[in-house]
Amino acid sequence: MKAGIIGMGFIAGSHIDAVRRLGFAEWAAAAGTGTHHELSRQKAEAHYIPRYYESVDDMLLDPEIEVVHNCTANHLHLEMNEKIIKAGKHVFSEKPLAKSVRESERLLSLLQDHPEVTHGMNFNYRMNPLVQEMKHKVRSGQIGQPRLIHGSYLQDWLLLDTDYNWRLDPEFGGDSRAIADIGSHWMDAAQVVIGGKIIEVCADLVTVWPVRKKPATAIETFAVQASASYEEKSIVTEDYGSVLFRMDNGVSGVFYVSQVSAGRKCHFNLEVNGSQASLYWNQEDADRMWMGFRDEDNRSIMRSPNRLHEQARHYSSLPSGHPEGWNDALKNNVYSFYKFVAERKSLKTEACDFATFEDGHYIMKLIEAILESHRSKGWVKV
Repeated sequence: MKAGIIGMGFIAGSHIDAVRRLGFAEWAAAAGTGTHHELSRQKAEAHYIPRYYESVDDMLLDPEIEVVHNCTANHLHLEMNEKIIKAGKHVFSEKPLAKSVRESERLLSLLQDHPEVTHGMNFNYRMNPLVQEMKHKVRSGQIGQPRLIHGSYLQDWLLLDTDYNWRLDPEFGGDSRAIADIGSHWMDAAQVVIGGKIIEVCADLVTVWPVRKKPATAIETFAVQASASYEEKSIVTEDYGSVLFRMDNGVSGVFYVSQVSAGRKCHFNLEVNGSQASLYWNQEDADRMWMGFRDEDNRSIMRSPNRLHEQARHYSSLPSGHPEGWNDALKNNVYSFYKFVAERKSLKTEACDFATFEDGHYIMKLIEAILESHRSKGWVKV
């Protein structure tokens, strides 16, 4: 299978690596957007991608390409995804699906006219083997009746007022930042693990730095700031957010996200409390899961392919003790999507493990409900 990629920023390298690890797919071309074509071309050449197109439309005319990865910034997700769908290519998009519910609804409407297109999203945390194992333990009744789910996603890459990125600008990132950027991952994983949907939210959002210093030169995501020249910019998106929620299966929960928590790099954690047992997982220690009981010893479970649920086992590539992590979960997500395409399955009739555009649309509805809850200072139904 031949693939194309649009956008050559930070996340593109992980997509490129994931596809090459599949063994039954390869990169055919890359396309840039905007004015940074020379930098995009250099990155494509550094990754040994055979062809580079300055025009996305020209790349989409390439008959070899079956799948296209959309790795552009948020404000381009709608436009690029529309182009890919209209070209009849299968589309694998970065999150969030769009900048608003109105935009994500347009994509779902367009897909109705293109049922041949398989659509997936890079909500990769759900594809960690132990997150899949948590899902199957919950569904098989090993923790009893699920009652509570809670956790957080903490980072520090925007800790200082001199830290800057395009995500800080609503024109490019959207009206929400911390919730949309990392909270979307947490909500997706939580819904997958618990087997239910968040249907009501009560949120508090905080902008720690109402003014930041934007460097004169563009800085790639997570890169060290090096510019000595700055422009002061007003910030209206949140650095921190906490969200109480209720789910359609009676489970209650809370999560909080931050991009200004010193020392926390990618601290994504998730805990489920059931009537008989609890489960806890933290992606910074991704090969281990904790299982807790009231009347017997608690367990620290090391990932072992031989002991995982059979439907989680094929997402574990290495023997126990050989750590698997973030890039492996992304590869699992890409593998699930490409295998679905290769087997000529249809999302109209068959279930999948990867997130679809319908899942991405529902996350957009959650993000907008959280923003509305913060504004109204009360509970909002989704």
